[in-house]
Amino acid sequence: MPQRLDNCHQTTYRSVAVAPGMNKPINRSKIRLMAGRLYYTLKKCLYWYFSNTDFAGKSGAKLPVKIFKHQTVLKRKLRGVDAKMQENKIANLKIAIQKLDGIVIEPGQVFSFWKMVGRPTRGRGYRDGMILRNGKVTAGIGGGLCQLTNLIFWMTLHTPLSVTERWRHGYDVFPDVKRDQPFGSGATCAYPNIDLQIKNNTSQKFQLKLTVTDEYLVGEWLSDEEIDVEYDVYEKDREIKHELFGEYSRNNKIYRKTINEQTGELLQDELVAENHALMMYKPFIEGKFK
Repeated sequence: MPQRLDNCHQTTYRSVAVAPGMNKPINRSKIRLMAGRLYYTLKKCLYWYFSNTDFAGKSGAKLPVKIFKHQTVLKRKLRGVDAKMQENKIANLKIAIQKLDGIVIEPGQVFSFWKMVGRPTRGRGYRDGMILRNGKVTAGIGGGLCQLTNLIFWMTLHTPLSVTERWRHGYDVFPDVKRDQPFGSGATCAYPNIDLQIKNNTSQKFQLKLTVTDEYLVGEWLSDEEIDVEYDVYEKDREIKHELFGEYSRNNKIYRKTINEQTGELLQDELVAENHALMMYKPFIEGKFK
């Protein structure tokens, strides 16, 4: 039987005392960062507007078939983080959702998160939300939108849609308390080059529906036809490493099983993501055991 997602957080991780793995993060100069942003912004915009890619861009009437639905909590108790940033995150999510809710991906089309959402700026109403910069929690315009890309990526893994661009998180922020998905099953974002792109290689339409309630960010993938398979997403090769530069990293691989809904036959078992992230919390319990 496929491994159930609600058991993943109970897994015991093995520790590697000193093993080569991730490279030490590089603190680049402001000039280098500005030049990099300019280069990648230009590169992405040229791709958006001058490639032959058929990008999704139109909303439509609600499609009749629910393929997958998921929701994530909007507010977490985070030590040392101003609660105002979480309120601002919710405001940012509501603005971005206005651009995404109801978008239909026709067969052959590509969904680009940032092409649809656009640059998050104060002039468009975005606020300072929580972002990570070099492993430190800080405030930034549009902060918190990665909760939206996390949700969309996770939902897409439960559909026949193909993820063509996804960037993993470089830091593991939270321990596994109340985690109901495998570590690393999200997707980070940063305008415009750290994008989430999804292609519809099927013969049916898919529609993204999103909303914000008092407690949750809620998403659905809908379609105009039923699908005859179900998906089970799970992790392998779970490992915590003590890196040579002194920090701990968390590593795993995300796999997906495609199962015939009628017969239960396993049709495919594929690797969909590999994750390596520096841990922002101590991986082991301190103290002496008696």
